[in-house]
Amino acid sequence: MQMKKILIVLIAVAFLSGVYLVAPNKSYSQSPIVLKYANFPPATTFPCVQMERWAKEVEKRTAGKVKVQTFPGGTLLPAKSIFDGVVTGTADIGNFAMSYQPGRFPVSEAIDLPIGFNSARAASLALFDLIEKYNPKEFEKVKVLTLFTCPPADLMTKTPVKSLKDIKGMELRASGTGAAVLKRLGATPVGMPQSEAPEAIQKGVVKGNVSSMEILKDFNFAAYLPYATEANLFVVTFAVVMNKDKWNSLPDDVKKVLDGLRREQADWTGKYVDDHVQEALKWSKEKYNHQLFKLSDEDMKEIARLTKPMIDEYIKKVNAMGLPGEQIIKDVYALKAKYEKQFKK
Repeated sequence: MQMKKILIVLIAVAFLSGVYLVAPNKSYSQSPIVLKYANFPPATTFPCVQMERWAKEVEKRTAGKVKVQTFPGGTLLPAKSIFDGVVTGTADIGNFAMSYQPGRFPVSEAIDLPIGFNSARAASLALFDLIEKYNPKEFEKVKVLTLFTCPPADLMTKTPVKSLKDIKGMELRASGTGAAVLKRLGATPVGMPQSEAPEAIQKGVVKGNVSSMEILKDFNFAAYLPYATEANLFVVTFAVVMNKDKWNSLPDDVKKVLDGLRREQADWTGKYVDDHVQEALKWSKEKYNHQLFKLSDEDMKEIARLTKPMIDEYIKKVNAMGLPGEQIIKDVYALKAKYEKQFKK
């Protein structure tokens, strides 16, 4: 009888030991996979809005298996360090603008040229398809999760611009591709970050800003730039990339979810920010009686003629890198035509 009691006690101890040894492992195996996502603009801007949408969709579609920690406003990595920070693993995921590092992303730069895209949705899907086709070396160190662009850059000014001749000699804030485009159009580009533009405009250092028009509302530019002119000068390309080792470590079902979101997110972001531009224009009109003009077809053709040398220079540059420059540009124009027909404004 005594032996039986001892045996029962031993079995109970063994069972409880098993519970305490196994339970923590079981709990650990069910902990979510945490991904750190770095972004550089303020949380309210469209690149961060798309980040939060993507994070929620990933968590929902993986049934909580993946949790995404988002870091807007450069709180994890500054803008120009995001790509390298993802490569080294400081962030698992990062969103960055290719044009911030000229020459490093040559295939992507084809979309940044003054091609004349009329919407972010068309430009975003053109960028996505272009990178899918060429699978360029510029992204070989990372996993591309999605790609998108800002809306076309237009003119926001203190005085009305109704034709190209109105910007001759006009000091306009710009950066990157925008400065080169403005110079060819006869304006006087003044390079500075977007954050410095409000003070420069109010002090009269510049007479306007060249950017996509959602900033009329997001940064309250409508308050001191009462006119805007639709010109479709250029777009800025963005990529969302993941650390290769982190990607390789993910379970297959999670990889499937992320791959399934790649093109959908490009399309969603393009449409979202195009709609946001219209919302910003409506808000600006209602609050400040803001006025919008559109350049004539003749002026748009003149922009294409004056900026064509930039495209010719691009072709020569990427040909020298061993890339098919002419074909890349041909593909860009074909994709532009395809998506602008599909998403008629």
